[in-house]
Amino acid sequence: MEYTKDLSIVISLYNEEESLRELVKWIESVMVKEGYTYEIIMVDDGSRDGSWKIVKELSSKNQNIRGISFRRNYGKSAALYCGFEAAVGEVVFTMDADLQDSPDEIPSMYRMVTEEGYDLVSGWKRKRYDPLGKRLPSKFFNWTARTVSGIKLHDFNCGLKCYRKSVVKSIEVYGEMHRYIPIL
Repeated sequence: MEYTKDLSIVISLYNEEESLRELVKWIESVMVKEGYTYEIIMVDDGSRDGSWKIVKELSSKNQNIRGISFRRNYGKSAALYCGFEAAVGEVVFTMDADLQDSPDEIPSMYRMVTEEGYDLVSGWKRKRYDPLGKRLPSKFFNWTARTVSGIKLHDFNCGLKCYRKSVVKSIEVYGEMHRYIPIL
């Protein structure tokens, strides 16, 4: 019998030691409130700060947390690919470690996949806290991706997404392909 959980949360992180404890606490409060069986897969993409030490500490205190560590920075796509490979949840979430993605959105996104039949649900950062030099290229990318693909998605770059497990198990993500998962 295959081991499964309701959901897996894959978090790609790079030098995020300041936010990891708070993020895990926030996720755990949502999971307990909703009664989900879950796992958090934290993929440290070669951090040079104390992120990996914190991941090990968190996983030693909570059996629902697993860590994967890269020796060097391979990029978000490689981190997501490894997280997808390890995920056992029927619904797989991705989120960034910087606290800009709200775990409070998980229940409604989960229902969209499990009850409404969606294969992919994407978040949308309506208010971004990134500098203008990052927001403008993102707006241009989103416009271009919508125009070329015909997919009416507001924010292709939002880290908060959820997928039916069969979707993440059927795609290979490499290079900068994480940006194009909705198109794939």
